[in-house]
Amino acid sequence: MNISPVFLLPVLLLLSPAPAMPAETVAAVPGDTGSTTGTASPEVIISAVGDIMLDGTARPVLSEQGYDYPFVQMRRYFSDAQIVFGNVEGPLTDRGEPEQDKKFIFRSPPAKVSAALRKAGFNVVSLANNHTLDYGADGLAQTIESLEAAGIQHAGAGADLQAARQPAMFMVEGQRVAILAYSMTLPENFFAGINKPGTAFAHEDQVRDDVMAARKQADIVLVSFHWGQEGKTELRDYQTKTGHLAIDSGASAVIGHHPHILQGIERYKDGIIIYSLGNFTFGSYSMNAARSAVAKLHFRNGSLQKLQLFPINVNNFEVQFQPQPLHGEAADAVIGKLQTLSAALNTEVINDNGVGEILLGNADALHEAKRQPRD
Repeated sequence: MNISPVFLLPVLLLLSPAPAMPAETVAAVPGDTGSTTGTASPEVIISAVGDIMLDGTARPVLSEQGYDYPFVQMRRYFSDAQIVFGNVEGPLTDRGEPEQDKKFIFRSPPAKVSAALRKAGFNVVSLANNHTLDYGADGLAQTIESLEAAGIQHAGAGADLQAARQPAMFMVEGQRVAILAYSMTLPENFFAGINKPGTAFAHEDQVRDDVMAARKQADIVLVSFHWGQEGKTELRDYQTKTGHLAIDSGASAVIGHHPHILQGIERYKDGIIIYSLGNFTFGSYSMNAARSAVAKLHFRNGSLQKLQLFPINVNNFEVQFQPQPLHGEAADAVIGKLQTLSAALNTEVINDNGVGEILLGNADALHEAKRQPRD
């Protein structure tokens, strides 16, 4: 079940904007010099994936194969990216007590999963989802401890609402990148409060304040939302409203999760809203959640130039919790689906030899120039 922005917790209405991120918490990507003086404008690449849940029916396979196993075929999409981002569903913990009022609860071994994520290339994840507190505040605390020990930042959950609203911050090629995350899914008791651990709920005023504050500190702002309806390609009105709000407030891109399947992509002003990237590696069997994509966002001078979408097979009846690249007609079918869904949002997705592309900025101008007839 999902929750719309109109269903606001009273405590959230009383809270002030999160304070500015201290400079010492900004992570420098290895190899970054912090300066681009005297050089051509370097490219910043952010790879983003959908839902990651390494429990459920995947547990026996991963216990036997190891927790590096799900990522073996996907590392090719991360090797040239300075930032690799995904949504981690379910705490990484062996502590805490299970949530009693939920049908599905998950957890994964903390040290093994954190190490596997880092080895695969992930350096930041969202914890803003409807499984983060499946094992309570203790489970969340250990999740954060485990990720930090592996050198992975997080956004969207914390010891209180102020912590949950803080962005993960990176210095990449002399440019600052901020990543915020919010959950818009039930249960309500997972939402953080003034002195209560949990996830950041996407209250309209707080999203606006947080994105504007992050934009003052960073050249690039990415916002993740856990939203929408599971198994549905149709958008809920609040997704469009909140996604537009994030871009209007200064975000360059929005990454959505939770429906477990791909939803459309909208080019809005100078930004991109990927409403759902679907599953990445998820511990369940579903014929519906069978295809997904890895997104690559390309930036220059703080401006989004291009979005690439690499189709992948996530049908666990076929891939057994190890996502596989798609090529040829299978890749074309995924891009065709994205083209149809995105066309309804007035957005063109180009099929470039089995890779979906949306061009913006200078890249879009060059693409349009190529389309013009020559004398």
